[in-house]
Amino acid sequence: MATFAKPENALKRAEELINVGQKQEALQALHDLITSRRYRAWQKTLERIMFKYVELCVDMRRGRFAKDGLIQYRIVCQQVNINSLEEVIKHFMQLATERAELARNQAQALEEALDVEDLEADKRPEDLMLSYVSGEKGKDRSDCELVTPWFKFLWETYRTVLEILRNNSRLEALYAMTAHRAFQFCKQYKRTTEFRRLCEIIRNHLANINKYREQRDRPDLSAPESLQLYLDTRIEQLKVATELGLWQEAFRSIEDVYGLMCKVKKTPKPSLMVVYYGKLTEIFWMSSNHLYHAYAWLKLFSLQKSFNKNLSQKDLQLIASSVVLAALSVSPYDKLYGASHLELENEKERSLRVANLIGFDVEPKTENREALSRSSILSELVSKGVMTCVTQEVKDLYHLLEHEFLPLDLALKVQPLLSKISKLGGKVSSASSVPEVQLSQYVPALEKLATLRLLQQVSQVYQTIQIGNLSKMIPFIDFAAIEKIAVDAVRHNFVAVKVDHMKHAVFFGKQSIEAEGLRDHLSLFAESLSKARLMIYPPAKKAAKLGDALSNLAEIVEKEHKRLLARKSIIEKRKEEQERLLLEMERVEETKRREMQKITEEAEQKRMAAELEQRRTQRILKEIEERELEEAQALLQEAEKRSKRKKKPVLDGEKMTKRVIMELALNEQLRERQEMEKKLLKFAKTMDYMERARREEAAPLIESAFQWRLAEEAALHEREQQQEIELSRQRHAGDLEEKRRLGRMLENKRIFQERAVSSREAEFNRLKQERQERINQIIQTRKQDRETRRKLIFFLRFEEEQQKRLQEEEEARKREEAEERKREEAERKAKLDEIAEKQRQRGRELDEKKRLEREEILRKSTSVLPKPAEPSTVGRPAAAGGSAPAAAAAAPAPAKFVPRFRREKIDGAGQTSSPETDRWGSGSRPDDRPSDRWRDERKAPSFGGGSRTSWSGSRR
Repeated sequence: MATFAKPENALKRAEELINVGQKQEALQALHDLITSRRYRAWQKTLERIMFKYVELCVDMRRGRFAKDGLIQYRIVCQQVNINSLEEVIKHFMQLATERAELARNQAQALEEALDVEDLEADKRPEDLMLSYVSGEKGKDRSDCELVTPWFKFLWETYRTVLEILRNNSRLEALYAMTAHRAFQFCKQYKRTTEFRRLCEIIRNHLANINKYREQRDRPDLSAPESLQLYLDTRIEQLKVATELGLWQEAFRSIEDVYGLMCKVKKTPKPSLMVVYYGKLTEIFWMSSNHLYHAYAWLKLFSLQKSFNKNLSQKDLQLIASSVVLAALSVSPYDKLYGASHLELENEKERSLRVANLIGFDVEPKTENREALSRSSILSELVSKGVMTCVTQEVKDLYHLLEHEFLPLDLALKVQPLLSKISKLGGKVSSASSVPEVQLSQYVPALEKLATLRLLQQVSQVYQTIQIGNLSKMIPFIDFAAIEKIAVDAVRHNFVAVKVDHMKHAVFFGKQSIEAEGLRDHLSLFAESLSKARLMIYPPAKKAAKLGDALSNLAEIVEKEHKRLLARKSIIEKRKEEQERLLLEMERVEETKRREMQKITEEAEQKRMAAELEQRRTQRILKEIEERELEEAQALLQEAEKRSKRKKKPVLDGEKMTKRVIMELALNEQLRERQEMEKKLLKFAKTMDYMERARREEAAPLIESAFQWRLAEEAALHEREQQQEIELSRQRHAGDLEEKRRLGRMLENKRIFQERAVSSREAEFNRLKQERQERINQIIQTRKQDRETRRKLIFFLRFEEEQQKRLQEEEEARKREEAEERKREEAERKAKLDEIAEKQRQRGRELDEKKRLEREEILRKSTSVLPKPAEPSTVGRPAAAGGSAPAAAAAAPAPAKFVPRFRREKIDGAGQTSSPETDRWGSGSRPDDRPSDRWRDERKAPSFGGGSRTSWSGSRR
């Protein structure tokens, strides 16, 4: 690998190699420079190197080298100058396109030159042999040799550029332009296989963009510019697919457009939607799906009418007629009649998918979507006013086929209308997506519809009709086509027709057992028979209740219903199992067929590859032999030119091989070298003799010249020394004269010096004294400042210590006060506890005393109770002057409540109240607590002295 100090050196080296015809070495040198890690900083020289590099790649058709170089250059200029990469890629594609066009023009010129030759001349033996071996014509062979390699290289160029630009948001426009050019390449040269691959490549690129969303420099599909570029690319893909006749690829392009818009949740511009629905009509028409074709035409009509302001009345009428005829071309019967459950599910899923494509709903909702059908689109045509825009012929045809009942004249009236409609159509100037509309394409479908309507109406009027009469009633098609249409209609349960060729008649109304009409007739017949039986054999006694007559009906119905459901499930399972087995067998057979086909293709490819490799090896060997022979002859001719002999080696034609020629050339070179060595030896001896003789003659002359030179140099030295002595004497005399001249000013110089020194000394002393005074003043000022600062600091510190000391004294005082309060509180609490304990002790003693008194009173009351005169006496309250026992006995009188304070007054009536008595109780001290009173007041009022006292005593 060659290394260069500067990129310019590599470019110069490559140009030198190109000038001498070594393009491969030049390409390798530039490739090594581009892929090297030393030159990762972008500069203008690298761009010129890339231009030269891609030119060499195009000249030598080295696509792999071009791809590697462009990838490395993208890494270099991605963040610095992305426009440089764009220019290089454009130059690369332009060169590849020009070389492909040049090769194509050369092939055409060669073909034209071959066509100009004499037609009566026989072919050359080489052409005959080549044609017999290859089996190709002259043009195909020239294309294979000249055009195909360059077309392959151009296709590889487009793929390389798309691969490099696929994830670069800065070069989206170049990516779109490259895709458009690749589409035009496939369209121009009818390259269907490459077009499919190109579509798949672009789909994979978009899938990778959506998959790796966090990748740097990834295109943002939510941006309007990026979205428009991708939509334009898909629309161009759709156009090229329809022009190439790749309808499956066109439908996939439609799905690509719809999927792209569903991802970004936006609806495209009306101009793009017009192209979308225009191509969709072509796709559905080619797939014979007339229902979806009609819906697509309806959408296209709505867009043209709403957004195309330049649409003329004639163009609008033509488009509306196409919509109505497309709707009429839809088959009037359901083609899924009698299909299996799996087929119905698949058709339902496909219908929803196509309905989303036609409706172009970016947020499809399958739950509320209406199924597409012929009746719905016809009603939609009427509701949207499409029938008001169509031609009169189309309007008459619509009324005849949909609203008129003419079993004998329907086809005769439809025929002239179809003839007029087939002549309608032409170019639509305003609708760019539909450049031409031809209504004649709907004529076969309309003829089929007219035939079906006639058969349907005739079946309602006649039961039998002659084949000849039926053929006369339908003049625009023969009876074989009529029979085919009738069979298809019978298969889908549209009409009931039977053709008897032996009787030359057509029978209507012979339906099978499964027909719905016959099923209704059987049920009606059963009901009639049931009524007749009841009339003939009336019931003996009418049931009193409906439940008695139908006692087992519910059970029978339930059993029958379960049996039918079980039978239905069994039948469905058998059908599904049979379908699964059939699908499995088909899959196995398809797999075997594909494997056999793959094995055969692989064997054929191996054989063709082996033959191609063998031919290539033979061609290479032949080229090597020819090149070696040419090189040997060139060496021999060069040796002959260098040789001075007149005699030349004899060449025996083509029998001389390279080895023989090389031996002759080497022998000739060896002989020349030996002769040259002999000449050099002889010349060396002669020169030796001549040099020795010259030196012997020159020795005395050299000695004499040396002595003369010594004498000359000694005289020169003496003369220069005398001149130097004389100059020194002259300089010394001049210096003495100058000293004498300056000695007269010595006294003046001393006086001036003393005066200057004294004045400067006085000035110095004055300045020194001023400086000292200024320094002393500054020192004094600074001393005063320091003293003031020290006093201020001392004062502040003293104040701070004073405040701190006062604060500490205050805190100590507060602590002492708090401790004193705590101590007093503890003493007070202890004292209160002691007082409370004394009060509790006194309360217990009083309670015990009262308990004893009450017991005593109870004993007395029980002893006096049997006397008859005492109850009244006991029940009355005692007088104020009575004794204490009588008052105590009267207080708890039964059936009368006496408050406690009265009882206390009564108890203490004979005692003198002490001045220490407080309001908390009689005889208690002031330090008694209210809790004792609350405990005493909790006692319930006593209605009997003895029982109340005993309850209180037991409770305490």
